[in-house]
Amino acid sequence: MRLVTRIAVNTSCGLALVALAACGSGTAAGPFGDLSGSEVTTKAITATKKAASLRLSVDMVTEDGRIKADFSSSTSGECTGTLAQGTEGSVEIIRTGGTVYTKYDEALLRSEGKGEPAAEVDATVEMLAGRWMAMKASDPDAKDMTEFCDLKGLLKDVEAKDTAARKAGQTEVDGKRALRLTEKDGKEKFTILVATEGEPYILRITSEGGKEPMTMNLSDFGKPVVAKKPAAKDIIDLGQ
Repeated sequence: MRLVTRIAVNTSCGLALVALAACGSGTAAGPFGDLSGSEVTTKAITATKKAASLRLSVDMVTEDGRIKADFSSSTSGECTGTLAQGTEGSVEIIRTGGTVYTKYDEALLRSEGKGEPAAEVDATVEMLAGRWMAMKASDPDAKDMTEFCDLKGLLKDVEAKDTAARKAGQTEVDGKRALRLTEKDGKEKFTILVATEGEPYILRITSEGGKEPMTMNLSDFGKPVVAKKPAAKDIIDLGQ
């Protein structure tokens, strides 16, 4: 039996980027001088979208539960990372050379098998847990699994527009100096942290007070993504 496994990845990450890209007037002074919030964000978006690769770490709460993702992705399509859904387990993902490799842990396989006969679930766990499966990157299941690998797609619609985000002082992100920008949309508050040294990359985005609170960290800009095909002995042949 083949257990078909799919994790629905919430796209609020991209929506948060779009919302925070809409920065309006801000206060003067600070590391960006007299630039407004809109101008600072435009610089940050431009720099971030030019990065050939980056690491994206996301922790968010959705109506389907908590989702954690940690991926290193490049615009050339190379990608490696881990996706976890609450306490239901996790899956490791590698995308390289037009192929997606996935490795599920036992917890996620059992979670996906809820409602199935116990003997079938046990057999699936015995066969698949801790082993790599391969599928073409164009497969619909593969596309669902690699949403966080689509660096171009995640940043495609991010553009600076005119709203009310403001400069809100300086801070640090993992030892890097950053400028804080904030904006409210109803009860939801968005915060974006932009590097003030070197390239003005977006370093962190958070949303709170809404239905799906989230923290997104961006790092390792321009660093090579090492996405290697697993050893043949570790890949299970499902006869596709």
